[in-house]
Amino acid sequence: MSDGAVARALVLEAPRSLVVRQYRIPPIGEDDALVRVEACGLCGTDHEQYTGELAGGFAFVPGHETVGTIAAIGPTAAQRWGVSVGDRVAVEVFQSCRGCANCLGGEYRRCLRHGLADMYGFIPVDREPGLWGGYAEYQYLAPDSMVLPVAGDLSPEVATLFNPLGAGIRWGVTVPETKPGDVVAVLGPGIRGLCAAAAAKEAGAGFVMVTGFGPRDAERLALAAQFGADLAVDVAIDDPVAALTKQTGGLADVVVDVTAKAPAAFAQAIALARPAGTVVVAGTRGLGSGAPGFSPDNVVLKELRVLGALGVDTTAYQIALDLLMSRRYPFVSLPRRCVRLEDAEDLLATMAGEREGVPPIHGVLTP
Repeated sequence: MSDGAVARALVLEAPRSLVVRQYRIPPIGEDDALVRVEACGLCGTDHEQYTGELAGGFAFVPGHETVGTIAAIGPTAAQRWGVSVGDRVAVEVFQSCRGCANCLGGEYRRCLRHGLADMYGFIPVDREPGLWGGYAEYQYLAPDSMVLPVAGDLSPEVATLFNPLGAGIRWGVTVPETKPGDVVAVLGPGIRGLCAAAAAKEAGAGFVMVTGFGPRDAERLALAAQFGADLAVDVAIDDPVAALTKQTGGLADVVVDVTAKAPAAFAQAIALARPAGTVVVAGTRGLGSGAPGFSPDNVVLKELRVLGALGVDTTAYQIALDLLMSRRYPFVSLPRRCVRLEDAEDLLATMAGEREGVPPIHGVLTP
């Protein structure tokens, strides 16, 4: 790549203020790399960044679900990640120093050097070279990046599902230790909810229920059966506890709450769990939102195991990529909207509920 080459990037300067800027493409040394972005998935975090609900250090290039091809790479980085120029890769959001106690223990989302401060899609552009997110033509990869090879016959748009499917695997199976035969209830039929349902079914769950709320979730609930759900319930119409009990004769061994901005869902998750069951909370409601209808006594009396889940790890991401390649679930045909840099704001505003139309289940930026 010639000296002086530039890349366009979409910069979030303030809430609801996205602008296209140009950044110099940096020279690549022994230990870093440059990815030509082919696709970047959008999730709830993206539109919460856009609206300012998720506070960030403006200005920055968003995008933390990047898939692209290696445009340049140093020899040390190539050996570490096992990739070469031209290879398609998925870029994890977290970085790992690979040396601190947390990284050595596999919990690199708590890396003592990087932690949450160095997540891709969150790093301010005043830190050189500025290309720290997937809303750009090129993304810079620092030496401590976590990079996964992606099979060439998996399209970049579908490959971005490595992130939500990895989340579904970790939150729906790994964290709660879901076992064959378990009854699993997934609250929230968005992309991560559908992925959690598929992951639970892959783990051998005997029965999977997915819940949603109202017309906005109707299309998603209609798709749930294709992703492993045995029952889909609109909680605006039916009582999910009664519906699950009718179908299974009891409550859920595992409840996975991936709802967004749904404070009442936590009490529902507690109600759906059997005595000595497990509840995984991965959806956020906003700090200070509370949990209407929740009584801590129910956790005590039912002796529940309530676990928070933040982020994903390489193991889950790799399983996700393998599952996408298997094509056992129709991830390719998910209702999907792909946009260029110039149209990203409309998609984000639609996902945030600030524009007309039902948000797509899967939003993708293709710079």
